[in-house]
Amino acid sequence: MYVEYMAPEVVNRKGHTFAADWWSFGVLMFEMLTGALPFQGSNRRETMTQILKAKLGMPANLSPEAQSLLRVLFKRNPANRLGAGPGGIEDLKKHEFFATIDFDTLYEKKIRPPFQPAVCGPEDAYFDSEFTSKTPKDSPGVPASANAHELFRGFSFIAPCLLENGTVPKKNETPIKSVRTSERNFFDEYILMDVIGAGSYSVCKLARHKATGQQYAVKIINKTLCDCREEVEILLRYGQHPGIVSLKTVHEEADKIYLVLQLLKGGRLSEEESAAVLKTLATTIAYLHENGVVHRDLKPANILFASEDYTPDSVTICDMGFAKQLRADNGLLMTPCYTANYVAPEVLKRQGYDAACDIWSLGVILYIMLSGRCPFSTAPNDSPQRILQRISSGRLDLQGGRWSEVSNEAKMLVTEMLHIAPQRRPTAAQLMKHPWLEAKKSF
Repeated sequence: MYVEYMAPEVVNRKGHTFAADWWSFGVLMFEMLTGALPFQGSNRRETMTQILKAKLGMPANLSPEAQSLLRVLFKRNPANRLGAGPGGIEDLKKHEFFATIDFDTLYEKKIRPPFQPAVCGPEDAYFDSEFTSKTPKDSPGVPASANAHELFRGFSFIAPCLLENGTVPKKNETPIKSVRTSERNFFDEYILMDVIGAGSYSVCKLARHKATGQQYAVKIINKTLCDCREEVEILLRYGQHPGIVSLKTVHEEADKIYLVLQLLKGGRLSEEESAAVLKTLATTIAYLHENGVVHRDLKPANILFASEDYTPDSVTICDMGFAKQLRADNGLLMTPCYTANYVAPEVLKRQGYDAACDIWSLGVILYIMLSGRCPFSTAPNDSPQRILQRISSGRLDLQGGRWSEVSNEAKMLVTEMLHIAPQRRPTAAQLMKHPWLEAKKSF
């Protein structure tokens, strides 16, 4: 155990009970709230002295509730520490700091976590059962060795006690990779085959895994033209959803990133199953929006059937290259990422936009599925101003051609999704429950 997390009774070796865990809990809480440790000296002995005698320095920016909880956890007399009394953990749960937490709902995992770590599968688990199944032993750590900094190679944080004069020792190290990748060489494992598709910064090729013969789609990204870290993180974090292509592994070279993706063998979108397809897409987009992710480039070329029998529920979003995790306090994005025929007007205005831009793109896709043509056709050399002028008119052609065979309910939905004002469009969650989609469940 690191000395910084030890309770006073552990440091002075006079015997301790489970109450020592509540002190350590307080240290973890303090560290999460402030980014620093409550008691940390320049060496091990000084740290122990602080734990035994120093006054707790409480940052003024912490809420009164947080400060109150920390003070009762850092009681040097274990008997007075919160959680050590007859009520145990129930006393802790009743503290005002946790007033907004419904612990029963939390235990049942019904509360959506504010952050989800990016993991591919069980192999990314943080704890090995080989160690978690062992009986813990009280074994205070020894002072760090002279080469302890080697343990932190590649990490973004190095403990201050391991720094030399406040700076990290310079060493000839391999550059840190831009994304978490496989250590094996891509071409040792896969054989590249036909080109599936191409974009501005990447090309997608069919690949065969040498050992298993399994086929995958490999997106090869030019690192000098595109930073794909956000795309990788989003795929790792949300790729388990059936409506999003799954990422198997990532390989990196000096100038290229190889994303090994699930191969979607089906065809492009089917116009005849537009309602069922839209329902599946709305479900997937609602999942992304609930997690604060905006796709920003929804179009038929980025949507494929995962099954060869073209069932609507197998429709999958196969490219997340422009997807963005919302982080700004006002929830708005500024960078104009789009494909001309599917871009929402607010994206072109450069005044900030949000998840409603995805609903506009879905509206364009629905229009195409129902009519066989694009509502706002653009020329290859059209400027953003020209495109904005065309789509800002608010005029939709819902007459002639196939529209004579389309119900009024479907036309109304298209009109709502392609409303010029973002706030007037339905959300993805509302779209899932739209009467027209509910009525077409037999598709």
